[in-house]
Amino acid sequence: MSIEVNVVGVQCGLACSYCYQAPVRLATKNRAPALNHEAIQAAVLAASPGPHGFSVFGGEALLAQTADLERIWAFGLETFGTNGVQTSGVQMTEEHLALFKRYRVHVGFSIDGPGELNDARAAGSLAATRKATGHSIAMLLRCLAEGIGCSLIVTLHRLNASPERLPMLLDWFRDLDAAGLSSARLHLLERDGPGGERLALTDIENTAALIAAQKLEGELKRLRFDVFEDIAKKLRDPEASATCVWNGCDPWTTPAVHGIEPDGSRGLCQRVHKDGQKWAPADVRSNIRQHVLWATPQEEGGCHGCRFFLQCGGHCPGTAIDGDWRKRTVDCGTWFALLERTESEMVARGEAPASLAPDLLARIERGLARVGSGAHGDAHGDSPHGDGHGDHTDGGAR
Repeated sequence: MSIEVNVVGVQCGLACSYCYQAPVRLATKNRAPALNHEAIQAAVLAASPGPHGFSVFGGEALLAQTADLERIWAFGLETFGTNGVQTSGVQMTEEHLALFKRYRVHVGFSIDGPGELNDARAAGSLAATRKATGHSIAMLLRCLAEGIGCSLIVTLHRLNASPERLPMLLDWFRDLDAAGLSSARLHLLERDGPGGERLALTDIENTAALIAAQKLEGELKRLRFDVFEDIAKKLRDPEASATCVWNGCDPWTTPAVHGIEPDGSRGLCQRVHKDGQKWAPADVRSNIRQHVLWATPQEEGGCHGCRFFLQCGGHCPGTAIDGDWRKRTVDCGTWFALLERTESEMVARGEAPASLAPDLLARIERGLARVGSGAHGDAHGDSPHGDGHGDHTDGGAR
């Protein structure tokens, strides 16, 4: 489980055209809430299952006053020995770099690429956007050069991963690998915000981009993209721990993400807020979404009969068809293709993927019968996103 402390609400120094926080930003008019440090600390201690710490999120977390950030990170260092933050890097200053070092802050950057590849993360005019992108990348390279732990989230879309732009993105990954970056997460576009649909790639384009990144990974010295490891792990063992989107998320508790609001109240993963309301989490985790998906035919937005249901569980409810958590992800075609490709590779190596198990249907039914579980009925701690894809079943498996 990831504990995410939201320090600025949905304030952000950018206006990303695909932002999944757009519904809440519009509903709240981007107001800045007051921080209650005592309530936040109490909420973190109540939520923490062990010495794993928390990450500071936003909006743009670095819009918070540095005195507030220092107080939060001093608490994190004393309590857990480590800290985290997710940021675009646009607001980052020398003062922030000093705080990262002093309080052992791991920095997660959200950047979609250099130059024109990052134009969807707008900072006003095109000139201002390009300047902001340059600063973000410079800060990422500074962190790498100065030994500050960091990682990267890249959202794939038409501006950075279309067939004509993809080679530039891959070259950037080569440069980051040479600079020392070891971990990156590739997200498919969550189709929110005013430009979500316009920027979305097709399933074929998304699949091609991910396969190209996977092939590149084999050439790189250290940089790894976690999505490919997650897929392989889930095909070997559906109960293996993996990134949240692979664990049958419950949109009413978001068990992989324990959100804490500025006033210390409990929040959900912000990817599931589709109507502008910030709903309070339910008290008990449910697998009702997986029951609904398995009971619903694929032609009606469900997953019934899909042999990869144990691996995917309908994927992230934040990417559900029509924004309806009762339906599977709009990116089903891409994730199915990646799962099928990895499945074939495993079979060629003599492995037996769980998706081809003779008793697959019985396994799915047993998982669904377990109360308070994901699609595969597990109760393990999900890995966070940070910051996120017919032969042995009935119903005409794909």
